[in-house]
Amino acid sequence: MGDLLTAAEYAALAGTISFPSNAFINGAFRPSASGKTFETRNPATGELLAEVAACDAADVDYAVGKARQAFDDGRWHLRSPGERKAVLLAFARLLERNRHELAVMESLDSGKPVRECQTIDIPDTIHTLRWHAELIDKIYDNTAPVGSSALTLVVREPIGVVGCVLPWNFPLLMLAWKIGPALAAGCSVIVKPAEQTSLTALRVAELAHEAGIPAGVLNVVTGTGKDAGEPIGRHNDVAMVSFTGSTLTGRRFLHYAAESNLKRVVLECGGKNPAVVLDDAEDLDLVAEQVVNGAFWNMGENCSATSRLIVQASVKDELLARMGAYIREWKMGNPLDPENRVGALVSPAHFEKVKSYLGQAVTEKLSVVHGGRARDGIYVEPTVVDGVGRDSRLFQEEIFGPVLSVTTFNSLSEAVALANDTAYGLAASVYTGSLRKAIKLAREIRAGVVTVNCFGEGDATTPFGGTKESGFGGRDKSIFAHDQYTELKTIWIDVSDRSVDETVR
Repeated sequence: MGDLLTAAEYAALAGTISFPSNAFINGAFRPSASGKTFETRNPATGELLAEVAACDAADVDYAVGKARQAFDDGRWHLRSPGERKAVLLAFARLLERNRHELAVMESLDSGKPVRECQTIDIPDTIHTLRWHAELIDKIYDNTAPVGSSALTLVVREPIGVVGCVLPWNFPLLMLAWKIGPALAAGCSVIVKPAEQTSLTALRVAELAHEAGIPAGVLNVVTGTGKDAGEPIGRHNDVAMVSFTGSTLTGRRFLHYAAESNLKRVVLECGGKNPAVVLDDAEDLDLVAEQVVNGAFWNMGENCSATSRLIVQASVKDELLARMGAYIREWKMGNPLDPENRVGALVSPAHFEKVKSYLGQAVTEKLSVVHGGRARDGIYVEPTVVDGVGRDSRLFQEEIFGPVLSVTTFNSLSEAVALANDTAYGLAASVYTGSLRKAIKLAREIRAGVVTVNCFGEGDATTPFGGTKESGFGGRDKSIFAHDQYTELKTIWIDVSDRSVDETVR
């Protein structure tokens, strides 16, 4: 699935793609009720890709109504587990068959390097859907130990209509993280993709319907957060919202829930993730490679990106030198060239935000060890800034770009304090040759995911999400994500001798 084409082949394929532009509701594409549209452009070139339906509350209400109808008549959740699994596996096969088209579409819409789309995002998207499909007929309900006079069942039921509000940095993968468990649980789903990156969600919905997911079960409404996202958050027939994006917007969904029907809300928000490197790390080359990958993968537009290098002072200079050799391998340029590992940032507005932190480094008179320049209108070089103090904006704020700050420490307690000294608690990495120190740091760093001697997020079997201002209400991935899309119900059946005797009489 990760097979790469040549730059010429990707360019040729890009010329053949017909981009979807209308919302997908009740099994068909339809324009917005208002007839309004918004532009989506290739961030690398500025080329107009499509005029996409600008949905608003009227479209959301229509989509929710169709989703609710589909849920109430049981066209999806009342099918046997085996039937639903078969449909989701067929859906995954269709995604695999169209993997090259989806990779190109994703790259054009987001500025992501096509090599990452082809070798990481698409395969992981397909794997996620297959994993949750296979889980459908392998989760057992429970009984409770209540004695011989009753039989008590504790069963899971799909929660109902679910709103999935997506970010722009991993459009396909975040879509799969949410619709995989939601559809497996039997829910009806309304997807609101980020307005910057709507195209692949629309194409995936079309393929889902082709695979046999009934009309009304998977819908996509396109538009801004204000016009389409907020109405989902406030809708009284939406039983749950799963949101990935900024902490600021996540807070709003908690308000929407409080002001409407107290719907369940699961938030996966920002991060300012540390990589803590001790002087006993056994392989500094491996550390350098992993830190560089963690910092610059997807141009740092990643909530779990390594954005702070917290390194023991005695090994800092050697580590930075070794990182330089790996940074040189990260070629920047046309995202459709598979030789390039650094693509364009997602939009001019985001580019200006990231560029402002390069200016902040100059203002604070910090040492820019690598990179430090913005180029070609919307590209930012992989940048490493040394000497960053804990009060600096570069230390505290989520940049969401290819900028890594470097801070030194001398003691283990200082390293822990630095790692925990932000409002976020999503991910962290620890590099050490001591098992005792690795366990101590992994336990004391307040983060939802801690990796040891590597950068990563686990796999489909492990939960992903954060503490503090990085998350709320649950996790993506794993069996725990599946549980979020269900309600527990207790069924108490009286089987006492008294009731049996009365029946016999």
